[in-house]
Amino acid sequence: MAAYWIARSKLYDPEEYKRYTDLVPEIIKKYNGKVLVRGGNHEHLEGSLYFQRHVVIEFPTYEDAIACHRSPEYQKARLFRLNGVGDNELVIVEGGDSTG
Repeated sequence: MAAYWIARSKLYDPEEYKRYTDLVPEIIKKYNGKVLVRGGNHEHLEGSLYFQRHVVIEFPTYEDAIACHRSPEYQKARLFRLNGVGDNELVIVEGGDSTG
C-alpha cells in the first residue's frame, strides 16, 4: 500500500532552503518516491494561514517512506532546512481507507 510524505513549510531563508531542495529529488528517487505536489498555487480553506509551501510525495510502501526519511543521505540533506531556515512540519501517512 502506498504511503505519503506530507510536508508544510514557512520559509525565512529561501536560498539556504534551496540547498536542501537541490539534494532531495535524487534521494526520493532512490527510494522510489514520486513528487505529487511541490509548491504551486494553494488556497487555505480552514485552519492556520501560517504555512506557505506544501509538498506531497508518494512512496510505494510505508516502509519505503520511512527508510527514505531515516537514510543517512536524507538526514544530511535535511540539515539545510533546519536552524532558522524555516519552520517545517512533516508527517508520513499510509494510504488507503482506514476509517472503517
